[in-house]
Parts: sequence; C-alpha cells; structure tokens
Amino acid sequence: MKHSVALFTLTAALLLSLPARSADVDWKKVDAALGKTAAVSGEVHRYGLPRSDLRVTLDGIVIKPALALGGWVAFAPIHDEAMVMGDLVLLETEITPVMSKLLESGLEITAVHNHILRASPATFYMHVAGHGDPEKIAASIRGALSSGSKTPFDPPVTTAGPAPAVDLDTSKIDEAMGAKGTPNGGVYQFGIPRRDPVTEGGMSVSGALGGANAINFQSTGNGKAAITGDFLVTGNEVNPLIRALRAGDIEVTAIHSHMLDEQPRMFFIHFWADDDAVKLARAVRTALDKTAVAQH
Repeated sequence: MKHSVALFTLTAALLLSLPARSADVDWKKVDAALGKTAAVSGEVHRYGLPRSDLRVTLDGIVIKPALALGGWVAFAPIHDEAMVMGDLVLLETEITPVMSKLLESGLEITAVHNHILRASPATFYMHVAGHGDPEKIAASIRGALSSGSKTPFDPPVTTAGPAPAVDLDTSKIDEAMGAKGTPNGGVYQFGIPRRDPVTEGGMSVSGALGGANAINFQSTGNGKAAITGDFLVTGNEVNPLIRALRAGDIEVTAIHSHMLDEQPRMFFIHFWADDDAVKLARAVRTALDKTAVAQH
C-alpha cells in the first residue's frame, strides 16, 4: 500500500512538472459533459453554476446570484489531464447526497461551510478538488449536482435588452477601492490578487481558480450597497484584517480554509454589510491594505 501511495505521489509530481497545455484537452467535450460553456482565463476554463433557482433573502435583501450564490468549478490543464477546484452552493438538505456522489466518483471535498449569516433559506458552500480526465470529472460533477440538488443546468432564459444595470456610482467605488470593478448580473465585482500567488500541488492558484480577494457590491438603493465576498489571507493577517473590517462596521461572517495543501497556508474571511457603497469601499480598501495584496 505504501508503495502504491508513493507511486501515485511521484506520478502526480511528474504530471505537475509538465507544462500546462490547454490544447491537449478537448474542451468542447468538457463543455458538453458539464452542460455549460466555460469562461477562459489564460489556461483555466471556469464554469459558472449559479443557484438562479433559489430566492434567498438576508436582512430583507433579495440576494442576486452573482452576489453570493455563484457556484463554480474551474479546470487547469496538466498535459492531457486537468486539476479541478470549485465551490458549489447548496441547501442544507442537498449537502450529503451531493457529497456522497462526488466521493463515489473519486473527487475530494476540501470544505463545507457558510459564507453568510441569517440567510433564508440557509445556504452552504462545498469546496471540491480533483485531478484526472476533465471530461469524466465534469460528468461526475454534473451527475452529483443533478441527482442531489436542484442546481440548474439549462441555459438561462434570455430576453432582448441590455444587461442588468448596477445602480451605483461605480467610478467612485473604483476610486475608493483603488481598482477597477466589473459588472456581472446586476452586481459590481472585484477580483484583487495577492502580491505572491498561492500554490496547491505545485500549481499556482490563479484568481480563476479561487485565488484572489473577491469583493461584490449589490445596490440596495439611494447609494447604498450590500457587500459580501471573501478575503484571502495568511494566518498572521487574519486578526489585523478582521479588526479593520469591524472598525468599518463590516460584519465578519466566517473564517475558514478552502483548500487542504496550499502553500503558504491560507484562510478565507467572509463578510457582510449594507451601507453607503463608497463608505464601504473605503473600509474594504483599508482592510485589504492590512494584507499582502497586489498593488494597482
């Protein structure tokens, strides 16, 4: 048994030492297996799995999927195989059946936890990881979610007209954040990388794989916004960050890990507030500056 484990470790190390070659993967087959079309960032293919079927409220605010219900899985090619990481949004009753199916398929569960508090219905987040044939992995993930949850896979119903507007002064938010955000589904989003990338299994965990600070703003009217997301920090940065968040009257809703063998060891700090959007952006920027964040 020890020899088998050693052989597996050596094989994985050799695979990881090879250059990532996205061209070796038939991504159309992966798309078909998952029933989704990927957003491509460099060599990473990321698939959105938003829980658009759920109507979740928090403190009287109806949460848009892009604010806090945006499940996803991302594939990074390793020769003709791939490493996968992801975050699946589930109801409490969906956790065990989805987990059981994923484990049966050989995938790993790296975390199960909350991101927000007081939501109705309560939502949980299951982080997954794996390595192997990306088409088979995609089929396994779709099978687990289809049999154990109501995660939608049908293409969203599209209507003619512009994308949902973000009813916020985004230029002032950008100025306060010291970064440029991106509108997505009525939510204004920031993905701010750390100065030094995190690695997992010898591979860099890019923003598309979940390796960036994610800050989301959803308008709640009159210049106010609900904000949530997560900060990616080392252990010595946890308390300076959360002190800065509380000083800005931002609620800290969770402190936990998302991965199992990353270097350096990282923690994810989730948060929530509903207040003047620019004021919150300034408070978030102050908190970010307590960490080794990449400068813009």
